[in-house]
Amino acid sequence: MHDDARRSGVIPPASPARGADADSTFRRLYARAADPEVLVPGGELTDLVRGELRQSAIDTDRPLDDLIREAAAWSSAAADAFRAVGDLADRDGHRRLARRAALGWAPLGLASGAWLQWLTAPGTADAPTSLRILALYASDVGVGHPGAARGSACLGLLRLLRVSENAVPLARLAGDPRITDTAFRLPALLLLMSRRPDDFREELIGADLCLRAVGPPPPLALVDRELPADWAALDCSRARDDGPSPTERCRALADTLVRAGPEAAARVYAGFGWALATLRGQVEALQVELRASLDPEFDMAELMRQRAREGSVYHHDVSLADRPLSEWLKDCRDDPKPFLDVLARSRLVRPGRSGASPLVTTLVGERGPMFRVFSPDDLTVISRWIDALDGPGPRKTDEDTSSPAPAVRHLAKLPALLETAPPSGDGPRDLREAYRTLMVRTCSPAVDAWCLRYVRRWLARARYRMDARSVPLPERWTTDGLRPWLQAQHDRHGTQFEESADTPLPSREAVVDDAVQTAPLTLIDGSWLQGFTDYELASSDIGHSLFATYWDELGNGETGLNHPLIYRQVLEEMDVVLPPTASPEFAHWPGFRDASFELPVYWLCVGRFPRTFLPEVLGLNLAMELSGVGGTYRRAGLALRKYGFSTRFVDIHNTIDNVATGHSAWAADAVDTLMARLSDPLGPGSRAEVWERVRVGYRSLNPPSGFLARRAARGGRPAGSRWRGATTVMPGAEEHSGV
Repeated sequence: MHDDARRSGVIPPASPARGADADSTFRRLYARAADPEVLVPGGELTDLVRGELRQSAIDTDRPLDDLIREAAAWSSAAADAFRAVGDLADRDGHRRLARRAALGWAPLGLASGAWLQWLTAPGTADAPTSLRILALYASDVGVGHPGAARGSACLGLLRLLRVSENAVPLARLAGDPRITDTAFRLPALLLLMSRRPDDFREELIGADLCLRAVGPPPPLALVDRELPADWAALDCSRARDDGPSPTERCRALADTLVRAGPEAAARVYAGFGWALATLRGQVEALQVELRASLDPEFDMAELMRQRAREGSVYHHDVSLADRPLSEWLKDCRDDPKPFLDVLARSRLVRPGRSGASPLVTTLVGERGPMFRVFSPDDLTVISRWIDALDGPGPRKTDEDTSSPAPAVRHLAKLPALLETAPPSGDGPRDLREAYRTLMVRTCSPAVDAWCLRYVRRWLARARYRMDARSVPLPERWTTDGLRPWLQAQHDRHGTQFEESADTPLPSREAVVDDAVQTAPLTLIDGSWLQGFTDYELASSDIGHSLFATYWDELGNGETGLNHPLIYRQVLEEMDVVLPPTASPEFAHWPGFRDASFELPVYWLCVGRFPRTFLPEVLGLNLAMELSGVGGTYRRAGLALRKYGFSTRFVDIHNTIDNVATGHSAWAADAVDTLMARLSDPLGPGSRAEVWERVRVGYRSLNPPSGFLARRAARGGRPAGSRWRGATTVMPGAEEHSGV
């Protein structure tokens, strides 16, 4: 079958489109952009990406529905083309094609939906469009469930096909030599744009609409549908709940953006057109590769390219055709064909009889000089090549009909631009400027460095004279976990509430002032968890509950449940109307005291480093979610009710933060998950060391504020009066309201 197909021109000759030194622009971008703490600069980088997008501009007069139908029709035809390639192979060949097709789709499939990860920011956490985008993204990551993202379904399929060795984490996939750089082009640029959401929101929504219109991934048409994969999750056009389809939801979002004006419309269309054109190029290149791989010589040539560099270090004393084998292997990095011709004529190979060929028998046996040099898959490739040889001499092949990779010259400098430049300047001049600056996800190297310093100094204060009395968490973590401790704390909160029944409630003026001074904090509710919207973290065993908490704080995509909006309603009842949270007017509103920005800025800063400060964030999250449950929220409700104000904000927190199934329980479980995976011995990374960091994070909600504590933080940037007083509206923040 293979020889007939080759002679008919169906199978391109063995001339791989990639090699050990092939361009790696996009795989490098992919690995870098997958980092949740990556700093993506604007300027030239943004201009280069915009230039890439403009190459596929679409007339905005065309209805979006026409574009959706075009993408769906192309996808269906592409799937048929993959099936046609599969029809050319026998059963074993079809299995090999399916594995190669799945790998070719993996860079995009493992990140399915990730480009929406940063489209919600503290400054847009109450904006209806941002909330709708977050709802779409929450569906993609399987909010509230570990390993439930669409990318997790792709990982599951790769595991079923036994090609998942390099699939976790995402950055590791970039090093898989079985995948061409072309396969990384679309997902790498999408991930890159996702890290500049303010620059590419419209383009990302257009691209997302295109990929949902495509429906089932065309290359996966080669994979046996009898495999127990999550096929519904692999198709990003299919709903994962009872609501509208993701395509319909994204279509509505695109409509909203298109109606914003001609410029926004052009950008949405550009994103759609670019995504479709780039995906077409990727899929067509994969089809060519699969057709070529039906010829055993193609896979053998690929293997030689991949292994030539390491092999050329050895074999100086072994000769083939009067030339050292090491020299042949060096040439294989560019063109393995001459070497394969010589190898086919050597005594190491018995053409047509792999079982009798020393290359795959005695040479690699337990006592052979190349024992375990080749993997079982490698040996299968070599044996298949030997069995397909027509005779001892080299075979004649037709001219190369493989498709060249798309030109990348204009984008080749992108990886270098991603290398973080040394920070210059001092960052924000004061807390108010910092607050306004950190309303968005993107920032300059100087601001990023400022945030890192702020967090470290804040944590140094939290660590100052920390002992068992200053932190209610146990001094040691045990395998019993935190649930028993959590219940005990809840009981204590309840007892304190009962004991305070005769304590006079604060005055109306104090209640209003407290509500005002905690507004900079409460209107960015959940921002300490913003880093866990990152795709790989949002469905991880630790991060899934943190993303679910963030999702709840923002109202599950519904404005009526959005905590910042609910809080604004309470303020309006107090005759306090504040400017939009992200505006300069808000940060410089004269009714706020400077000290009221200290804790909010810490939240905004630490939320940018979900990996660097993971233990501290988990401790902070536990302190925040537990702070008011059972006691302080109830007392706050009494005070608000006494003066005729709505208690909805505190009521909703007292329920969703509960210690059985709510946020405080999730927070404790996240800490337990982290601690359970650590080792007992002392030292860096041990349970004792990490637990200490969790305790510091817990105390960081209310760190000591005296002169010595601030001096211990090396003259930290936070400024303001000594905190005192007791909150009525935002439990857990009482020491930071400036009252």
